[in-house]
Amino acid sequence: MGRLGPTEIILILVVLVLLFGAKKLPDMARSLGKSARILKSEAKAMKSDGKQDEAAPADPPAPADQPAPQQRTIQAAPGDVTSSRPVTEPTDQTTKR
Repeated sequence: MGRLGPTEIILILVVLVLLFGAKKLPDMARSLGKSARILKSEAKAMKSDGKQDEAAPADPPAPADQPAPQQRTIQAAPGDVTSSRPVTEPTDQTTKR
């Protein structure tokens, strides 16, 4: 299978425009980019959480009279507050199902 030449790329673009329409292509590209940023930030957050868990010893269970820890917010990209959401941190009292 060879490389894609300019005629093949133009043919693919024409087919995409015919299938989806010129108005929907920018929206689709924007949502694809946003999804890629979210996936990248989630993977980065999971890696950093994994490194913290390995380096730090396990915390003892918190007494019942202490308030619950604050929620942490994971952002999709720096400065992108529209797609951020609060995340509840697991505790020792959390039951696994």
